[in-house]
Amino acid sequence: MFLILVINPGSTSTKIALFQGEQKLFSHNLHHDADVLARFETINDQSDFRIDAILSTLHREKVALENIDAFVGRGGLLKPIPSGTYLVDDDMLHDLKVGILGEHASNLGGIIAFFLSSKFNKPAYIVDPVVVDEMEDIARLSGHPLLPRKSIFHALNQKSVARQAAAKLGRKYDEINLIVAHLGGGISIGAHKHGKVVDVNNALDGEGPFSPERSGTLPVGDLVRLCFSGKYSQKEISKFIKGKGGLVAYLGSNDLQRVRQMADEEGEGSFAGLVYKSMAYQVAKYIGGMAAVLAGKVDAIVLTGGITFDRQFVKYISEFVSFLGEIIVIPGEEEMAALALGALRVLRKEENAKTYKDHILKYDFDIPGND
Repeated sequence: MFLILVINPGSTSTKIALFQGEQKLFSHNLHHDADVLARFETINDQSDFRIDAILSTLHREKVALENIDAFVGRGGLLKPIPSGTYLVDDDMLHDLKVGILGEHASNLGGIIAFFLSSKFNKPAYIVDPVVVDEMEDIARLSGHPLLPRKSIFHALNQKSVARQAAAKLGRKYDEINLIVAHLGGGISIGAHKHGKVVDVNNALDGEGPFSPERSGTLPVGDLVRLCFSGKYSQKEISKFIKGKGGLVAYLGSNDLQRVRQMADEEGEGSFAGLVYKSMAYQVAKYIGGMAAVLAGKVDAIVLTGGITFDRQFVKYISEFVSFLGEIIVIPGEEEMAALALGALRVLRKEENAKTYKDHILKYDFDIPGND
């Protein structure tokens, strides 16, 4: 049985888990004091601090690191690449450290995995990072060549639950068409066509439905006028889009349960109830759009992410889209298991690990902003 250590860094925590094959032996969520992290100039500078926390925890668990067969980290903001399990090498490490597409805590996943793998001479991998790009060229055009559409979404969880849904249907993932909606702090909705996500909203940067913290697609003309009104800085506008948009902007809370409580307390016809239903409405509308991408040939709609624990929210979505096909609900997200399984497929030789440099996407035609 292969032993796999999974590392998933977040903004103020680092999740780790040890798997033996498909079985999780243990997991820990290591919380880091925000004031301590603030002392580091860049996210990359936090790596030694987080590594020490990981090693201390593994020492308490009496884990012999030399017995681990692979280290796998959450993939970060890299150049666009197809789905798969990737070997962390010098080329990838460089782009993670310099923040080639921006700084994000997830960049540390590959960096820490590489450090541990080098120390113990075992492979390090990342699996399905957020920059997975399998979009068809027809989906890349936004309406202006300076603003191409980009594929940035919850690729790890979307791919994982898509495989689970295919298994429930008794089919292979690359034989069917699915619409997968990841519903969390951010929301991404992808059209999975025979194993590839051929269209998806940019969940990081303000496209798609509004979510607990993100504005989603906004009226572009009004947004431009707001930007040049002189009332707000670029940083403030960016926060409107990501961090202080969606439920936070309307109701001051990113907690959907709290929003439901507000709606119940205010009674029928409340503004909180309207916002709650509107978010479900927007999700359903984008699911309908992805059904058009698949020309109506939809084997199932998969709803996943933390919000799907809210049965009423799922019910609202289902009322709009159930005519499109079977709805499969896979609540929450199993990122740690998905990372472990990606490495396990390589260790079992069910698929080959990909090399980052060899798979960076070269587009069939030149779009300004894609270089």
